[in-house]
Amino acid sequence: MKTLSKLTFIAVLSVFFSCKQNPAETPEHKAMVEEHKEMEASHEAMATEHNTMKDDHQQMVDAHKAIENDSIHLVIEKNHLVLLAKHSELIAAHKALIEKHAELETKHASGEFTLEQMTAEHESMKTEHANMEKEHQGIAAEHKRITEEDKKLIKEDQEKATEEENSEKK
Repeated sequence: MKTLSKLTFIAVLSVFFSCKQNPAETPEHKAMVEEHKEMEASHEAMATEHNTMKDDHQQMVDAHKAIENDSIHLVIEKNHLVLLAKHSELIAAHKALIEKHAELETKHASGEFTLEQMTAEHESMKTEHANMEKEHQGIAAEHKRITEEDKKLIKEDQEKATEEENSEKK
């Protein structure tokens, strides 16, 4: 009878543990992993755009070297530098969010976080990510506005210089 009780106990334990699903295999976890990949792709796009903004800034500075004592262009450069710094901070915060998200994946896969904990934390991170993407879009729009304004002013300066040259020739 003791042997039968032990065998029954072992069988019940085996069934219990074999039926327990690996947290990493749940549909919710797999969806979170896919969303993490999307976050990483979004981050790469932000970082690439940031590099483009830095290149644009250098081109702006180089173009301004030909303009003498033009305080308007200096103000534009300053505004652009402030925007670059803000964007850099955003990218750093987004990278930290991605790292935190990866940690969440690991903790859920290991069973350290329950499905409910993972879901709640993930929803919070999704909201934070969406806010960061919105902020990035605002910065990108401001960058475009500053760049277009600067190009317009440079064109006006060039036209003015051409007019002055033509009037001196007459």
